[in-house]
Amino acid sequence: MALHLRLGKSGEHEAEMRLKAKGYRVLTRNYATKSGEVDLICEDNGTIVFVEVKTRGPGSLAAPADAVHGKKRARLIKAASRYLSENDLWNRPCRFDVVTALTAEKGFTIEHIENAFGLEAGSGMYQPF
Repeated sequence: MALHLRLGKSGEHEAEMRLKAKGYRVLTRNYATKSGEVDLICEDNGTIVFVEVKTRGPGSLAAPADAVHGKKRARLIKAASRYLSENDLWNRPCRFDVVTALTAEKGFTIEHIENAFGLEAGSGMYQPF
């Protein structure tokens, strides 16, 4: 496996461990559709949480959270819509979180951004498939 893929998987694992420690229940990992992928889908006190994990190694100049831009958000929203439809969960509250994982001397520095973004006008999120 390529180094950047191993780094990404390690970051996702660390993010998952952090969320579990906060009491989140992981429902699905790496949920993929034609239109996008969600790294982690969790439940937090009855709320369905769609989590994008961004991992960066040493020397990275860009902030990981900046990689969750408009197009990426649109793909996450489409994938989340599909998940809600497939699992008949449209009646549940949901949100989008971002977890950043930066490599550090010993492991990762993790930042959890709850409710990192909302639904943009015209996203079609609340239109079941």
